[in-house]
Amino acid sequence: MRVLSFKAGALGSTAIGLAFGLAGPAMADPFLPVSNLTFTDVNTPSTPPKALFSSVNPADWFRGQPAGSGDLVFIDAPGTATDDTVYGVYGPFANPPPGGNFVQADGNPKYESTFEQTITGLTPGEQYTLSFWQAAGQQQGFSGATTEQWKVFFGTSGKVNVDCGGGNCTASSTDAEVDSTLMNTPSEGSSAWNLVTMTLTATAATDILTFLAWGNGGSTANEPPTVFLAGVNTPAVPEPASLSLVGVGLLGLGRVVQRRRAKRKTAV
Repeated sequence: MRVLSFKAGALGSTAIGLAFGLAGPAMADPFLPVSNLTFTDVNTPSTPPKALFSSVNPADWFRGQPAGSGDLVFIDAPGTATDDTVYGVYGPFANPPPGGNFVQADGNPKYESTFEQTITGLTPGEQYTLSFWQAAGQQQGFSGATTEQWKVFFGTSGKVNVDCGGGNCTASSTDAEVDSTLMNTPSEGSSAWNLVTMTLTATAATDILTFLAWGNGGSTANEPPTVFLAGVNTPAVPEPASLSLVGVGLLGLGRVVQRRRAKRKTAV
């Protein structure tokens, strides 16, 4: 009987282990330990449902210096992306899949600023996974197709230089830069929420994670492209294929247990 028990446990563990093992490589790098992932923990709770980032002051996040004459970076509550009393985009516009508040930023380099978080407890040289949801839209009252993405910087400086001396602006930093997938938004339209996953390498035990909205390749034409961000490093949901493998493993374990019970009855 002990042999059967061992086999049942071994088979079940092997099946479940194989199921999760197949999903393992995609999760090999640890998630970057970001706090206040959905921007719902705020230091100024009396602010309106949509307000400037610096007014809401979300916990653990900090606004950088404005790149130009404006600072059009907001924290939006669910359902407020199209609210044109502050800065609304064309609708319909869905709330982000992970829920919670989200960032809305003008992608024109002259009207925005960076926002950042200091990350501690890192291992220098180790790679970390960063994921977040992004979407895009166009401010009501404007027209023209636009492109949008997030420029992500990771390193010890936390400083991004935006140079608008030429035709289009450029952004540079001593920190490593990784850009998100480029979104193409139709005139008076929007781009749906999509999940972005990237790999960042720690340069020190403490690094700074910095985001900068970037529209129309750095153009200062006031169309304006609007970029959204939500759910930074929200826990990943296992893929359906992985869940199916887990189910197969549990089913196999159940059959072994049934056979064991049947042998017991025969022995009696």
